Amino acid sequence: MSPLPFDLPAAFLAHAERDEKWAAWVDSVPGRVAHALEAWDLVVDGVPTHGPTALAVPVTTEGRPAVLTTGWPFDESRQEWLALRQWDGRGAVRLLRADPAANVLLLERLHGTDLLSLGALEACEVVAGLYGQLHVPAPARLDRLSDAVTRWTDDLAALPRSLPFPRRMVEQAIHLGRALAGDADTDGTLVHTDLRDENVLAADRAPWLAIGSRPLSGDAHYEPAPMLSNRWDEVLAARDPRSAVRRRFHTLVDVAGLDEQRARDWVVVREAHRAMWAIEDSEAGRVTAAVTIIKAVQD
Repeated sequence: MSPLPFDLPAAFLAHAERDEKWAAWVDSVPGRVAHALEAWDLVVDGVPTHGPTALAVPVTTEGRPAVLTTGWPFDESRQEWLALRQWDGRGAVRLLRADPAANVLLLERLHGTDLLSLGALEACEVVAGLYGQLHVPAPARLDRLSDAVTRWTDDLAALPRSLPFPRRMVEQAIHLGRALAGDADTDGTLVHTDLRDENVLAADRAPWLAIGSRPLSGDAHYEPAPMLSNRWDEVLAARDPRSAVRRRFHTLVDVAGLDEQRARDWVVVREAHRAMWAIEDSEAGRVTAAVTIIKAVQD
């Protein structure tokens, strides 16, 4: 097998310093990419880029521009190919080929412009419009939101009362999380789960298309939270940060036609879970943001 015709970005290689699992994955990426380039007869067509958990290589396939991606195989993104196959280009980037065992995907190439190019509320309108295209019946093989929420809520309940997060919010999130996990409407709809400004790109065949899903068989009302915490510097710069969060929330709910109370309950649960993980990672600012968002949607 030929060596890669490019060097991997230094910041991507630095992921190997996290632990042995990450080191093994980073070490495997050149082989995964080289195999796909050869097997699918792809030609590298630019400089590779990367995010926190994936490498993206611009390529051409039969003369058409595309992107070859390989991602960290130990989180929800490992099932992205199932969601992309179900969407078939409706509201999302089109899947051209997939090697699920290697977590390697060949995708249509979109533009580099994302929703950060729009105002926050205009971006919320775009995302809410995409919900209607993306929220279709979930593939049977997809992991279920109810299982994930049960697991995360149990983790939250097991934490000590000294957690640096308001106890009433913890108890509320535990109560809501368990109720929602047992609700029949919590599973069955294909949800993106990470639909935010950076995960929506401009395209030729549609104004905007979603990328970077971490799909679950879930509930459409689970979706809004990422758009509330995104661009947090803009929220903090607002005269009234809670009002800024509420404007985003109501834009998403109203444009998408979601049930306001159910969407609110899911925001409380999601933000409490994110606060839990932020505490584990010593991210005090993220914990404060979660408190602000939970208060804002319930004011």
